[in-house]
Amino acid sequence: MREITVYTKNNCMQCKMTKRFLSEHEIPFVEHNINTNPEYIDTLKEQGFQSVPVVKFAEDKAVSGFRPDVLKQLAI
Repeated sequence: MREITVYTKNNCMQCKMTKRFLSEHEIPFVEHNINTNPEYIDTLKEQGFQSVPVVKFAEDKAVSGFRPDVLKQLAI
């Protein structure tokens, strides 16, 4: 199974929806919160992201925002 990493921040509705979707579909993921671990901010900026959530599901593949269409594909 591929490793999925979700970058989030506190009080982010799209982050909450993304985590809920993954949990409800029993898709395991690792969460990195940029409020508690600000070192991830630079990593995300280097990859061209300016907002969260960012869901990284392959070495070079990631999406930003709540994207149930993409998340459903991860369950397959």
